[in-house]
Amino acid sequence: MVKMKIQILNGAVLLGLLAIPVIAGPTEGKVVYDKSCKSCHGAEGQGNPGIAKMMKVEMKALGSKEVQAKSDDDLKKVVAQGSGKMKPVTSVSGKQVDDVVAFIRTLK
Repeated sequence: MVKMKIQILNGAVLLGLLAIPVIAGPTEGKVVYDKSCKSCHGAEGQGNPGIAKMMKVEMKALGSKEVQAKSDDDLKKVVAQGSGKMKPVTSVSGKQVDDVVAFIRTLK
């Protein structure tokens, strides 16, 4: 009986540890977003009207159905390779890109 309780406790701890990256992703992503994306896309992902006007583009809100319908891989590609007049964000790579996408998902 004691052995079973220990196994259950170990399983619960393991599950808790596995959940940490899922929780941390959006939080870490917001830090990266604030540093590398906010100036153009706005604090809440609504887009910076001044940048949009200067570049003569329409910026979709990152929380819009259109943006949220994109796959994670599509969003990662936009960050890594750019899209339209948006240049690649070379200061963001690897796990940071995943974290930014996780943060973008919280904007819906």
